[in-house]
Amino acid sequence: MKKLVFLVSGIVLMACTTNENSQWRGQHRDGVYHETGLLKEWPAEGPQLLWHYDDLGAGHSSVATANNKIYVTGMIDSTGYLFVLDLKGNLLEKKAYGLEWNENFNGSRSTVNVDNGKLYIFSGRSVLYCFDDKTMDLIWSKDLMNDFDGKKLQFGITESPLIVGDMIYMTPGGEKNNMVALNKNTGELIWSSTGIGKPSTYCSPQYVDDTDIPLVVNAIDSNLVAFNAQTGEMLWETDQKNPHGHNPNTPIYSDGAIFSISGGGVGSMLLRLKDGGRGFEKVWSHEMDSKLGAAVKVGDYVYGSGEKNRYWYCVDWKTGETKYKDNQLGVGNIISADGMLYCYSDKGDLALVKATPEKFDIKGQIKITLGTEQHWAHPVIYKGVLYLRHGNSLMAYKIS
Repeated sequence: MKKLVFLVSGIVLMACTTNENSQWRGQHRDGVYHETGLLKEWPAEGPQLLWHYDDLGAGHSSVATANNKIYVTGMIDSTGYLFVLDLKGNLLEKKAYGLEWNENFNGSRSTVNVDNGKLYIFSGRSVLYCFDDKTMDLIWSKDLMNDFDGKKLQFGITESPLIVGDMIYMTPGGEKNNMVALNKNTGELIWSSTGIGKPSTYCSPQYVDDTDIPLVVNAIDSNLVAFNAQTGEMLWETDQKNPHGHNPNTPIYSDGAIFSISGGGVGSMLLRLKDGGRGFEKVWSHEMDSKLGAAVKVGDYVYGSGEKNRYWYCVDWKTGETKYKDNQLGVGNIISADGMLYCYSDKGDLALVKATPEKFDIKGQIKITLGTEQHWAHPVIYKGVLYLRHGNSLMAYKIS
């Protein structure tokens, strides 16, 4: 009996000490959240607003959620701050981390990566910080622009760190250090790749691990580029020519294929990987040309919106066929959970839409009136609650 008690106690202790991680756009960086029991239709007044916190300062970074805490960054008087809140909206920590982007569309951009008790923040000024989650002490920092000869971008750095195992992948965008892998515990360089030697482009990389060679795939300037995740060897690249070199949407990987979308009328494309990830073939292209909102894959379909082509689209993943295009809602960001789409327009409308190829089927809609500046932050779902940041405000809506 004593052995059984010790065994049960050990299991409970392990469960209590397990670290929950969180990163940009969900577990697989694809905007799909694996929540269930969510509302399939909202009441006329919209989902219940549980609380709002209105002192974040400037920025459009999305939140990270882990271990019953919320992590988000903002800028006050040119200084970047990390805010940590509990699930009731109470401020637990406010930690200054350094100079933030204050030249245009001011404020924080990158989503915090919560990884095994450490917090990784990438400022709009290209400084990567690693903090201890419990003590908020700085463990290490790297200035990617100065340390790796990176290129300054017109609108600041927006890349959210990608962590796999002990490696953290970043894109300085320099001629010699086009993409790098660092040790996440020390910040020391593991590998550097010359890549294509062009500037980075506001994009956060994607990881592919079910090929012969594990890949890191990222948009760099007007190209989509794949690297060997272990060595940094560039394996392939292809054009995705944006008129301004802006390709900010993280690629989606599924079923042996990569979907990449770019704004400015460039559109989107599906690439089928070949030779264990060493090459690709282009399957189809499409007019859907999101600038900031990315896309989601639900079942056999891709849902997203355009920039110049200002519609919401449903596209067949296998064929590239347009199932619908609809403009009854302003274009913007999109995430998905439990068979539903959550569409947040750049005009401040938040809509619940059924994920079906039949039509853009809105099941509820509200206007976001709290907050400031641009409606650019991506929504996040955690434990039945949708978190939405708009400038200086963070809102929590009960959607279960």
